[in-house]
Amino acid sequence: MAKKPTLPDSEKITINLGHVDLGHIDLLVQEGFFSNRTDFIRTAIRSHLERHQDAVRQSLSRRQLDIGLRRFTRKDLEAVEATGDTLSVRVLGLAIIDPDVSAELARATLLSLEVLGALQASPEVRDALRDRII
Repeated sequence: MAKKPTLPDSEKITINLGHVDLGHIDLLVQEGFFSNRTDFIRTAIRSHLERHQDAVRQSLSRRQLDIGLRRFTRKDLEAVEATGDTLSVRVLGLAIIDPDVSAELARATLLSLEVLGALQASPEVRDALRDRII
């Protein structure tokens, strides 16, 4: 039986910090306030997101974004294509276009794709949707 692939629960990012800011973080880690640099950065981000929670909630409502994971299978998109319809997709979180979705099918069914977070799609699909990804 084939093992179902697991989805990553995070996305790796890279940031540049000044030496003094980095030194402050290292000092807080050494003093035991945080277990490591990543712990500090995650805590700082969550704190800011919490502080701006009302603004985020209003923006989500206004922009009508799907929150969380939005996955598009070949079967889903073939059903959309069969009806002659197209999708305008707006996701806050993770959007996945399955690897077996062809570039042609994606282009025929996805009118626009706005992803605040991460998009997982084959390079061919990304290239086919390049002018439709907001």
